[in-house]
Amino acid sequence: MGSSLDQFAAFSPEGAWTVAEVTRRARAVVEGGLPPVWVKGEISGFKAYGSGHWYFALRDRVAQLRCVMWSRDNQRMPAAPADGMQVFAFGTPTVWEERGEFRLTVRHVLSTEAGGLWQVAFEKAKAALTRDGLLDPARKRPVPPFPRRIAVVTSPDGAAFRDIVAVLERRWPCVDVVLVPTRVQGDGAEREVCTALALLARLPRLDVAIVGRGGGSKEDLWTFNSERVARAVAAVPVPVISAVGHETDVTLCDLVADVRAPTPSAAAAAATPDRDELGHRLDRLSRVLARALTAPTRHAGERIERAGDRIAAAMARQLDRSRARLSESGARLDALSPLRVLERGYAVARDESGAVLRRVAQFAPGMGFRLRVHDGEIAARAGGGS
Repeated sequence: MGSSLDQFAAFSPEGAWTVAEVTRRARAVVEGGLPPVWVKGEISGFKAYGSGHWYFALRDRVAQLRCVMWSRDNQRMPAAPADGMQVFAFGTPTVWEERGEFRLTVRHVLSTEAGGLWQVAFEKAKAALTRDGLLDPARKRPVPPFPRRIAVVTSPDGAAFRDIVAVLERRWPCVDVVLVPTRVQGDGAEREVCTALALLARLPRLDVAIVGRGGGSKEDLWTFNSERVARAVAAVPVPVISAVGHETDVTLCDLVADVRAPTPSAAAAAATPDRDELGHRLDRLSRVLARALTAPTRHAGERIERAGDRIAAAMARQLDRSRARLSESGARLDALSPLRVLERGYAVARDESGAVLRRVAQFAPGMGFRLRVHDGEIAARAGGGS
C-alpha cells in the first residue's frame, strides 16, 4: 500500500498557504534547481509589444514552454524571429508569479539555420537591396584618380580614422580630409551613421567618401548590415569606399558601396594615388616623350636638309636657264646695236644737239656736225652745194 499523504504537513505555520506564497516558493525552487539552459524548439505565438518586450512559446511535438525576452536583450538581435522558425534559445527557467506560469526568460536566440538569425536577417535585407537594383555592378562609380577632398564617416575615437589619415598623409598629402563623426556600434549607431551619410550631400567640392570601422564581432559590425544604412550609402552623391571590419568580413555596406576595401588602410590606398609611384611614372613618361620627340626632330632635320639640297639644285638650274636666256637676248641686242653697224664700216652723223642726221636736206652748207665712226668721233663741216 502506498504511503499516505500527510495533509496537515502541507499547511504553513500560519495555516493554508496563499497563492502568492506557493508561486513564490515554486519560483525559488525552479530557479535554484535549474541553471540557465539552451532550449531547442519552434517559435509559436510570437508577439512584440509596444514596450519592446517579446512574448512567444517554444514547442516541440509533445510540449511547449512560455518565454519572454525583455527589450534590453532583444534590441541586440538583428531581427525578430518568426512563427515556425526553429531556434536555440538561451535563458533562465523561472515561474511567473502573477500567473503561476512556468516560463523561460530568454537572453539570446539563434536560428538553427546556418549562420543563425544574423544570417537570416542579412539575407532578407540583401534580397530587398537586390530587388531595388542597389547591388547591380552597373551602378558602381569609379573613384576619381586625383581627389582633392575626402570625407571619412567613422568614429573619431577609433583606430580606423587614425589609420586612414596616416595612409593619406603618406600617399597623397595634398588631399583635404573631412571627418564626419558617428558612433559605429551600440544603441543609436544606425541612426547616427545614416545622418552622417546624409550630411555628405552638403559638403562642397567633395570627391569621394570612406565609410567604415575597424574589426569586431558580428554583433559589433551589425550596424553596417542594416538595410537602412546600406540604402543611405547608396544615396551618397559621390563614390563611396566601404571598409568595415577585417578582410573576411563582408557587410551590406560593402556590397552597396562603389568600392569594397578589406581594411580602413586599404580604403585610403584605394582612394588616392601614390605620389612616389606617380613621380616614377612621370619620370618614365618624360624619358619616353624625350625619345619620341628626338627621333622626329632628327628626321625633320634630315628632311629639311634634303629639301634644301633640292631647292639649291632647282635654283641653280633656274639660274642657268636665266643666264642662257639673258645671253641669248644680249646677243640679239648686240646684233642690233649701232656700234655693230659702225664696225662694218658705217658712220653716224649728229648735229650739235646730238640728233641723228639721216637726210641730205638736214645738212646746210657750212654746218658743223660730228661724225661717229667705229673707233670714235670726228668734227666735220658740210660743204657747199654743186
